[in-house]
Amino acid sequence: MDTDAARLGLRQMLVPTAVGAVAVRAGRGSGSPVATVLLHGAAGSWRTWTPLIDASDRLGLPLSDIVAIDLPGWGDTPGPVPDPADLAVAVAAVARALGYPRWRVVGHSLGGVIALDVAARFPRETVAVGVVSPSGAGVRAVSRHPVLAAARLPGFAGMVWAMRILRLLGPAARPLLRLLRRTRVIRALARPLFRHPSAVDPAVSDALADEIRPTAFLAAMRSSRAHDDGLWRRVVCPVRSVRGAHDVFVGPRDTRAWDRLLLDHDETVLADSGHFAHVEQPVETLRALRDVWAAHRAPRPRQGRREIVTVRGASASRSSVWPAMSPQALSTPRPPV
Repeated sequence: MDTDAARLGLRQMLVPTAVGAVAVRAGRGSGSPVATVLLHGAAGSWRTWTPLIDASDRLGLPLSDIVAIDLPGWGDTPGPVPDPADLAVAVAAVARALGYPRWRVVGHSLGGVIALDVAARFPRETVAVGVVSPSGAGVRAVSRHPVLAAARLPGFAGMVWAMRILRLLGPAARPLLRLLRRTRVIRALARPLFRHPSAVDPAVSDALADEIRPTAFLAAMRSSRAHDDGLWRRVVCPVRSVRGAHDVFVGPRDTRAWDRLLLDHDETVLADSGHFAHVEQPVETLRALRDVWAAHRAPRPRQGRREIVTVRGASASRSSVWPAMSPQALSTPRPPV
């Protein structure tokens, strides 16, 4: 993960909203009226998206008109964590403040929920939604009943209890996290998040340690308990979802629920990824979300389609019907991003 926004052609700024000033990294303007809004998950920040941005540059298909937001309570945006409805309005306000009347929204985990809320509340302005391992009904069940529902998503239940312990430690939590980072224990603790944690750059686990905010995490969890997923029936744009087959925070029932709620929903399952597919396999994630980058078409009612893509090492085998990965395969027959 990169911390140098300028290297990526982004500038840092604070944008006033109704929930307070929001820290944003924005830039790479193309003259398009459509922003590419990036929303990280809990225990993340705008930096979560740097592997994906770097991968797009390497492919020669750079993402443009980026608006990468630090959600309230994380990164450089102070808390408190607002209600989901207020947060969706704030995201739209940031895009408009930067001169974009329309947007595509891409969110990871918690950010995926917010992305869908934005599309539901602003259907005319949202041209497409991309979600990477979005938090679903399983996460909300554990949030409501951490013990009774723990068997549904034990990995997430474990994280909830870890966050509660860190919050109880108060000021002592930060030195503990620094110690875990120095001794690389944090990499072992992050094992449920990745398919191959030993292959993940240490900078990634270090960034996760830096972005652990127990108070913000638990506040977001509490606010999610009353979330009405039925709101997403208002989403009229294409929704493309990608998750790792080894994601411990998203269950099969979540996917079936999205198929029922969303008019135009396709999911790609990356067979060799965990919860952070956009970090472990950024090229394949770009490819899975190709409709989002090209999003100027009308929605097409259909049943959800599921693709499974397997990538191991330098070689790739796919059960998907898509062509082999290449810049041309990603862009054709789509217009440039």
